[in-house]
Amino acid sequence: MSSTLTERPAPASTARPEAAPQRRTRVFALPEARWAAAATVLFLLALPLQLTGASAWTWGSVYALAYAAGGWEPARAGLQALREKTLDVDLLMIVAALGAAAVGQVVDGALLIVIFATSGALETLATARTADSVRGLLDLAPATAARLLDDGTEETVPTAELAVGDTVLVRPGERIGADGRVLEGASEVDQATITGEPLPVAKEPGDEVFAGTLNGTGALRIKVERDASDSVIARIVQMVEEASETKAPTQLFIEKVEQRYSIGMVAATLAVFAVPLAFGAALTGSLLRAMTFMIVASPCAVVLATMPPLLSAIANAGRHGVLVKSAVVMERLGQVEAVALDKTGTLTEGTPRVTDVRPLTGSGLTEDELLSLAAAAEHPSEHPLARAIVEAARSRGLTPPVAEDFASTPGVGVTATVDGRTVAVGAPARLPAGAQDARAARAAGVAAGLEDDGRTAVLVVVDGVRAGVLGIADRLRPDAAGTVASLTTLTGTTPMLVTGDNPRAAARLATEVGITDVRAGLLPQAKVAAVREQERAGRKVLAVGDGVNDAPALAAAHTGVAMGRAGSDLALETADAVIVRDELATVPTVMALSRRARRLVVQNLVIAAVFISGLVVWDLVATLPLPLGVLGHEGSTVIVGLNGLRLLRETAWTRARAEGHR
Repeated sequence: MSSTLTERPAPASTARPEAAPQRRTRVFALPEARWAAAATVLFLLALPLQLTGASAWTWGSVYALAYAAGGWEPARAGLQALREKTLDVDLLMIVAALGAAAVGQVVDGALLIVIFATSGALETLATARTADSVRGLLDLAPATAARLLDDGTEETVPTAELAVGDTVLVRPGERIGADGRVLEGASEVDQATITGEPLPVAKEPGDEVFAGTLNGTGALRIKVERDASDSVIARIVQMVEEASETKAPTQLFIEKVEQRYSIGMVAATLAVFAVPLAFGAALTGSLLRAMTFMIVASPCAVVLATMPPLLSAIANAGRHGVLVKSAVVMERLGQVEAVALDKTGTLTEGTPRVTDVRPLTGSGLTEDELLSLAAAAEHPSEHPLARAIVEAARSRGLTPPVAEDFASTPGVGVTATVDGRTVAVGAPARLPAGAQDARAARAAGVAAGLEDDGRTAVLVVVDGVRAGVLGIADRLRPDAAGTVASLTTLTGTTPMLVTGDNPRAAARLATEVGITDVRAGLLPQAKVAAVREQERAGRKVLAVGDGVNDAPALAAAHTGVAMGRAGSDLALETADAVIVRDELATVPTVMALSRRARRLVVQNLVIAAVFISGLVVWDLVATLPLPLGVLGHEGSTVIVGLNGLRLLRETAWTRARAEGHR
């Protein structure tokens, strides 16, 4: 953690000279979304026409258009799979819809088409948005860099052309173009995107820097140590993509189940149609029995047995500030067996606060007087620590005097004249040493004690004499300790802390919230390794974070949750769920809600199985009238649907909160 105070460039344009291009895919730029919307609109037009007694040719034509709009892409995908000698649920759903229409159940078939098309569009949109964010991460690195030549001149080159061994000049407020090491200069670098540290880090010759991080007010000469394709940012992109692909085995399992079901349905329907014909049955009767079988054995009830509880839970969570991106995610949240928590912006607020004001004995200053002098000197600065000191003075009702002769030294601190007194504020190790007396020893001892507790120590010097020390730290969220305790109860395992912050700050916070497994000083790849270590032990891991540096871990985990208020675009898109209001306590609540939803899914599957098996046996053993088959099929659908909608009620969230925070 940095302990320097410097002034940041005032103009925002200086700090961010290049605006990142917009890469966000629009919803209706996707053909799947356009066709699903068209099918929905046509269905909503046809239904009232039918109910109001319009001509069958009128509403029938509109239904036909709805079938075509929503069904042609799944039909094409199903036929392509068929050519590859596989049978998937896409083709089965189209056949079921057409079969329903063939026996007069046009509305059922159209509704099935609309639901299927909308689901496919949402899946495509989620995939596109995640790809947008992964590509957009590369925009953090500047497009060009100032490369220094052997004769002392400089040239502007694309960062992709920088080679290992090149020397680049990074001016104040610019983003660093390559991973490397500082050769000359001193500054502070905001590298929260890579390490998650909340405060800029002091950099001097010999220190490592990363592409995409933001330089402060000092100029740096940097020797390139990695090619652009091997930079930390490039590796983050690669890890997100690779981790996303590791979820494919689950998808493959689902596809196998779908294919077996599809093959069984087709075989059974053909048998129901062909066997009676072989024994001399009438063609019309055999066809009607087969179509009845297709309807009553349709997976609609099974699909609704699963989706309403999960979708209701998603809607309920959304009302309480938790965006769960899919029904699959809602189901996974209830399967979590271990939790990995980021520190900055997750367990903490991500904003530095003054925690200690320590005037030294003999300074003649009270706490308020020391803080007022420091705030006056820091007032012209835009450094995060300066803002924390000024805010602390305001919170105490203090009005700092106006400072004059303000000066900022990168990597050292600030000086100013306040009421005729020279005030310097900065890092104890970097401000001029001055006289080494007893007060100096006391100041060093106080600063060391604060830093041992995980705080950033800031020395205040008045007229060349050490007057006091301020302690600054990122403030813990009020609900952090309670959330950790609840997660421990739910999973049976104490959460793991994974952070890029320094070990002392991490250990202090872990002690406060009750975490014993602390992994500090981690780069993104190390966070991924920590998550995968848990998964190799057989645990399903929930990762919670907010920064770009957390995105690979969010993607690698069984389930990833991002803090939404200050979360990076990549983290928000990569995560499976987003805590929109930054209320950490909702994490165990939504996990408990997921478990309730899964229990309702089991109930609904039992209900659906009883209805479907009963109707199928009736149709095969005796003669099931088509209207009765449709009534039984739709009745089971309504029952499981209403049962699932119970999770929409406010009491469902209240009970989940009580269960999650026992």
